[in-house]
Amino acid sequence: MVQIDIFNQFDVLVVGAGAAGLYTALCLPQSLRVGLITKETLTLSASDWAQGGIAAAIAPDDSPRLHIDDTIKAGAGLCDRPAVEFLAEHAPNCIKSLVELGVAFDRHGSHLALTLEAAHSKHRVLHAADTTGREVITTLTAQVLKRKNIQVIQQALALSLWIDPQTQTCQGISLFYQGEITWVKAGAVVLATGGGGQVFAQTTNPAVSTGDGVAIAARAGAILRDLEFVQFHPTALTKPGAERFLISEAVRGEGAHLIDNEGRRFAFDYHPAGELAPRDIVSRAIFSHLQKTTADPATAHVWLDMRPIPADKIRHRFPNIINVCQRWGIDVFSQPIPVAPAAHYWMGGILTDMMNRTNIPGLYAVGETASTGVHGANRLASNSLLECIVFGAQMAHLELKNELMSEEPLPTVREFVTDVDNWHKQQTYLEDLRQKIPRLVWQHAGICREQSGLEIAIATVKSWQQDFADLQLSQFLLCLPPKQSVSFQLPDVEQQLRLWAETRNLLDVAYLILTSAAFRKESRGGHYRLDYPQSDPNWQVHTLVQYDNWWKAPVLE
Repeated sequence: MVQIDIFNQFDVLVVGAGAAGLYTALCLPQSLRVGLITKETLTLSASDWAQGGIAAAIAPDDSPRLHIDDTIKAGAGLCDRPAVEFLAEHAPNCIKSLVELGVAFDRHGSHLALTLEAAHSKHRVLHAADTTGREVITTLTAQVLKRKNIQVIQQALALSLWIDPQTQTCQGISLFYQGEITWVKAGAVVLATGGGGQVFAQTTNPAVSTGDGVAIAARAGAILRDLEFVQFHPTALTKPGAERFLISEAVRGEGAHLIDNEGRRFAFDYHPAGELAPRDIVSRAIFSHLQKTTADPATAHVWLDMRPIPADKIRHRFPNIINVCQRWGIDVFSQPIPVAPAAHYWMGGILTDMMNRTNIPGLYAVGETASTGVHGANRLASNSLLECIVFGAQMAHLELKNELMSEEPLPTVREFVTDVDNWHKQQTYLEDLRQKIPRLVWQHAGICREQSGLEIAIATVKSWQQDFADLQLSQFLLCLPPKQSVSFQLPDVEQQLRLWAETRNLLDVAYLILTSAAFRKESRGGHYRLDYPQSDPNWQVHTLVQYDNWWKAPVLE
């Protein structure tokens, strides 16, 4: 059992251990006692999966001004210019900081190697082979483990924010750890929990990406922004049990064909450029084709055929793709790869300012969990890792206003009591719901959306939320007052409590994305409406939501 009293000693709690959480923990003043909470181990995050790189204008022929222009162009009218300027102007120094920490970016001789990615006007993407995220995470993790002021709490699950009823200030979190729920007090809480890709049936995100930070913050009254904007990648490896590995656009650039089950190159039905149309158009072509031709579009796929590319060129250009496909029993030289579009990056999140502050005093957000205004309606490639680092660095300026109380009396610990049959019934119900949510959201708020489907899905999610709230476990936990700790003497409690918490978060995230998508009656960036297929100048605004109130806000120039 967890010793509750050891948790009364943090100045700052950082929730999430991807690039944003790790770098934030390192940048916080070393005089502060920092708790770094991760629901898995230190190496499992979407940052660790990032293949691409990190963008920064460090080449002699490049400049932050060009980086700003490219970012704003990609953002389809919704980037906040002050945030983009801050990102691009601070990027070179942040790269320098990463190199000093020991991140081994690829080099040409003594110079850092730079590559070109889609929608960048210059070579400005630093990389470490095709596993840049892993290199960054490995280095940051090693640095965190050396710091005496940082205590890492692994396999711990943040359940809710602890809001002071008088001041409405965030003063900590409730945490499920080692079979017990306890309340952890802190002068500030930083949410760095990544994205919410698991709310979609197809996603490149790891299993931990269940939108926890956004859901936890939403329930506490945080203002959220632009939740309808999700970036979908058109070609992710789609095979039962396999990770949704991205098959680069470069494969199609070298001559690979997209084909359906009949072997037909269907992409030309949707755009004259076929497979080489822009990423969002190719995603829509695949999605639309599967809607027409398969019984279960949520799990269906088309095929990416690399055989038109000469074998020597495949070996030279795509060794990693060859290896990953081989691992899943696919020989790219003799058979096509099963692929489908997949949710990749969530542009929206918790509204923050340039210091990562939210509207709740004492609560901060960094990385994909936050909405800083830099991505607009569509993220520019390799700006996501950069955002984690540039805005994580801002936490060096944190000044704590919340004075931590001296040791408080330990709360009483209640035990959750139920019979084993009932416990297993709830587990079966939650497992079933956990499967149904992503399929529903993929169908109605995936690549193509329209009003009637969104309304059906919203009504369905609302009914599921009610059923979820009626569970015995929910009735007990949702009424838990602050400082009331809980212990469990039941089988598989870690697994079931995580299933309960993640399902709750996914229900809330599903509702927020669906309702935001219904609210924005136009198509722009990562949001495409079949019934409003054009962009509308009246909608060149941010969408904000707090509790169940949606409104529009101007873009900052």
